[in-house]
Amino acid sequence: MTDEEAQVLRRENDYLKRRNAQLQDDVTSLGGQLLRLQQELERMSGRRAAASPDPLSGGQ
Repeated sequence: MTDEEAQVLRRENDYLKRRNAQLQDDVTSLGGQLLRLQQELERMSGRRAAASPDPLSGGQ
């Protein structure tokens, strides 16, 4: 392997390391967003259930 080939491989390796770190940050961010949306959906479902009684229960 020549010095030039080694240099190209080092640059590519550095790029891939940075890209991997960016993607890991993105995954972490998306995980947090998913959790917030799940919590919001649970709150909204709870409000809807409390606001509208079951019509099959006969109002009891």
